[in-house]
Amino acid sequence: MLSLSLIGLITILIIVTLLISGKVIPIVAMVIPPILGALIAGYSFVEIGSFFGNGVSSVINVAIMFIFAIIFFGIMQDVGLFDPLINKMVAFSRGSVITVSVGTVVVAAIAHLDGSGASTFLITIPALLPVYKRLKMNPYLLLLLVGGSASIMNMIPWAGPLGRTATVLETDVTELWKPLIPIQIIGMILMIALAVLLGIREKRRIIRNYGSLEVAASLEAAAVAQEASVKTEQANGLTRPKLLWVNACLALTVVGVLVAGIIPAGLAFMIGVSIALPLNFFKVNEQMERLRAHAPNALTMASIILAAGLFLGILNGTGMLNAIANDAVKVLPGTIAPYLHIIVGLLGVPFDLILSTDAYYFALLPVVDQIASSFGVASLSTAYAMVIGNIVGTFVSPLSPALWLALGLAGLEMGRHIRYSLFWIWGISIILVVIATLIGII
Repeated sequence: MLSLSLIGLITILIIVTLLISGKVIPIVAMVIPPILGALIAGYSFVEIGSFFGNGVSSVINVAIMFIFAIIFFGIMQDVGLFDPLINKMVAFSRGSVITVSVGTVVVAAIAHLDGSGASTFLITIPALLPVYKRLKMNPYLLLLLVGGSASIMNMIPWAGPLGRTATVLETDVTELWKPLIPIQIIGMILMIALAVLLGIREKRRIIRNYGSLEVAASLEAAAVAQEASVKTEQANGLTRPKLLWVNACLALTVVGVLVAGIIPAGLAFMIGVSIALPLNFFKVNEQMERLRAHAPNALTMASIILAAGLFLGILNGTGMLNAIANDAVKVLPGTIAPYLHIIVGLLGVPFDLILSTDAYYFALLPVVDQIASSFGVASLSTAYAMVIGNIVGTFVSPLSPALWLALGLAGLEMGRHIRYSLFWIWGISIILVVIATLIGII
């Protein structure tokens, strides 16, 4: 008879392998293997049903929040809430390589307020790539700065990583986010500093290869490209420039209520969607069209969260996680085990290259948490170490679908992007883990 810890490890390895292989969607990977593992361990379908109920009940609030947050910010993107600020940033930054680099970080941060990597790249790459090309700037720098900035913004509670972490820890995602706000601010400062540093290096490269006159001559063409980008954005028929300030007040109110914790996050976004739809779209068919436009992303993420609830419910209900942790404690050297969460955090970016986001948070995090808990490490500390260490590398990983979209939009290669970006992104990740440890978050 296989031991419970061995069954649990095999189950997790199968899930990780399936998630990495890309042969099945995450729902399949997180539903079938744990059910089979529970059956092999001797549990009945009735007991598995009980584990399912407990697991799903622990994640349902996160799933609801994801559905309505993605729809809400999708609507805000549709109506052009962020367009003026993005356009002003692009217009302001033209003419200076360093300013363009810094502006890229800021524009990407704004564009990623909806928590969607795909929409961030769809907004930033087409708008900024012509500027980079006209200024003879390396397009891989564009991808590095957009990806790094979006990754740090990805700590917002309606983005994927924190939702997954909250699911594993069975905690409120907003409360999980609040201590990370200082890390986000520090991370953005580091990204701006990196943009200045790489902007200076890029300016020297351009002058060395093309001469300063070539750079000056390209400014007018960059302005033309920006004007064309603005016209394209205005032609989509969904923007509501006359309601800009009304939508801005609505978005700020929803986020303010979220941060204050006055009502549950899911309810805040549900109310926000209910106001935003009739406010911007008077016809019922237009409102339904906006729901249909954003529902696929919302429901995909929610379904993954619910599947993860089953997976975690089985691992917890059967005692597999406890068994794995207890056996691991016996094997790991006593000097290493208490710092396992920090070690994994420091290696978070390399883990991103070999593990998908789902595998990292739904398979690796629970195991590390159980082991670290055996040595008195708080679950929140483990979670923060792994989130901060891993999240910056989100858009360096070949397992990120949004990154492939970005590469396609920019006409770039994955291998060259990893070689160009990995050193800088991993460096920022390590710095943030160290800072989080020094200020007591970890």
